[in-house]
Amino acid sequence: MQSIHSLLVVLEPTLEKDADESLALDRACLIAGVTNAHLHLLICDKKYDHSAALKRLLADLQADDFSVSIEQNWHHSVHETIIRSQQAEGCGLVIKQHFPDNPLKKALLTPEDWKLLRQCPAPVLMVKSDRPWHGGVILAAVDVGNSDEQHKQLHFDIVDHGFDIASLAKGSLHVIAAHPSPMLSAADPLYPPTQDLATTYREQCRAFQEEFDIDDQHLHIAEGAADVLIPYTAHQLDAVVTVIGTVARSGIAGALIGNTAEVVLDSLEGDVLVLKTDEFIGHLEAELVGA
Repeated sequence: MQSIHSLLVVLEPTLEKDADESLALDRACLIAGVTNAHLHLLICDKKYDHSAALKRLLADLQADDFSVSIEQNWHHSVHETIIRSQQAEGCGLVIKQHFPDNPLKKALLTPEDWKLLRQCPAPVLMVKSDRPWHGGVILAAVDVGNSDEQHKQLHFDIVDHGFDIASLAKGSLHVIAAHPSPMLSAADPLYPPTQDLATTYREQCRAFQEEFDIDDQHLHIAEGAADVLIPYTAHQLDAVVTVIGTVARSGIAGALIGNTAEVVLDSLEGDVLVLKTDEFIGHLEAELVGA
């Protein structure tokens, strides 16, 4: 996070009414205050002119020695407007406040925030709470069972960002590693498993700990569904931020199943930072260039 030079801060169109209550802007100022990153403020709205509110914010933030630029724009939808601005400005992190989606509406239509998480090449910080980060627990969620090079790099990025936030907030980093429950019976009795799944996973976790210097007190290994265990562990630790990766699943599979990051978004009480693998970032950027 220290290497991010520009932050895209998504402000709500109701800015005039609650300019002092923008959780996304508060988090952005916290990060920029430590990293000296530039703040690009964006309002996604085609109906109204927010120039006065944006100019007021610009002046206030510049008076506090922040580097700031402002924009009001619209391109088909909220997530497309955000992504277009992120690409044009070269922002390394998108910060947006998340509002819980209506369950019925979410079952019928893919929420805009889900689309943003799936399609934005840059990391996305979804702000959900006004709780201070200072001295809090940062939770990094990893899937140690996936040990291919792309997932190894994703694990590195998740832990690296987790350490960065913990350092920024003077907090502590914990890691949750969830593995699936073993099947009650083997798919083919002729080829039974040679080793207990939990034992194998713990061995993989040991290698992960040695590589990333995570001690036993800060690693939480659990058996079960990740979309259940991550919010549970975050609640138990009272985590202020959860860092999670996504494979950016789309299409019918994404619509029916959803990614873990999307599924836990409303379940987590603290803020959520979502990262992607380099492979998917490259794929998304290629799609944007061809669009």
